[in-house]
Amino acid sequence: MKANPLVKIFYTWYRQAIRHTKYRWLVILATFFYWVMPVDLAPDWIPFIGWLDDGILATMLVTEVSELLMSYRGRRKTDEVETEEVLETKSV
Repeated sequence: MKANPLVKIFYTWYRQAIRHTKYRWLVILATFFYWVMPVDLAPDWIPFIGWLDDGILATMLVTEVSELLMSYRGRRKTDEVETEEVLETKSV
């Protein structure tokens, strides 16, 4: 099943916005507030449709934030290894 081009455009924009360091926290906070506020694009009192937009947005937020945390963790480990190598070469 092919994704709707509009959905693909939105997802691409969201992913780029959350990875941009200048807008990252703004996008995360806006997504969180959209998720907890009672006013939605698709109201929650409409069965399934109202829950679906919240679920999709929450899934996108968790996925992107976890990827950011994992990449940060990987960079941090790489930096620690490089620091240890520099310290070992200086002590020799």
